[in-house]
Amino acid sequence: MARNTNSFSRANSQFKAQPTVLILCEDSKSGKTYLEDASKHFRAHTKVEIAHSGYTDPRGIVNAAIKRQTKFDQVFCVIDRDTHANFDEAVQLASSHQKIKLIKSYPCYELWLLLHFGSTRKPYRSVGNNSAGYLLNQDLRTKVGFENYDKGSAHSTFASLLGEPFINARRISPQVLAQAISEQELNPSTELHLLIDRLEELSTPQLTNN
Repeated sequence: MARNTNSFSRANSQFKAQPTVLILCEDSKSGKTYLEDASKHFRAHTKVEIAHSGYTDPRGIVNAAIKRQTKFDQVFCVIDRDTHANFDEAVQLASSHQKIKLIKSYPCYELWLLLHFGSTRKPYRSVGNNSAGYLLNQDLRTKVGFENYDKGSAHSTFASLLGEPFINARRISPQVLAQAISEQELNPSTELHLLIDRLEELSTPQLTNN
């Protein structure tokens, strides 16, 4: 029997309208490329815009999110603690905007990549002219496949970490964050797993309460 327009409408009404999501990144290369590939992996890319904010500091990224938030249901700002002087100011600024959620990493996004290889609570702090982020990247370059890792490269790392490493990172990252909060020492920790979880959620139609 042919289905009429009303039957299609009833079927579609069982699911919530998919939200529109904006993800603003601090860097225009490595982190942005990783998240674009993660979005495609979960087939959430039709509902998600991932962009470089035009700024490389947390306050600038949050200000960009505030300007653009009216066109989206939810906005994520992926920011690094590292040595940014306005990091705390950015956190405070974002707290007054319900749509905006910060995805923070201490000291930087590359900790998420490092957690694909195992758990760590080794703190990273600036030494001489070397930033905490630089020192973490040096540790990351000791891992197989990351010997030539370059934060400024658009080369994708997502596909090379799929499988057991990706599963491990999603398991380890919440544990590291919980321990960091418990010890009141966020260095190192990351909230990238929360954004990965959200991308996976966006790939699954959500039923209405009807």
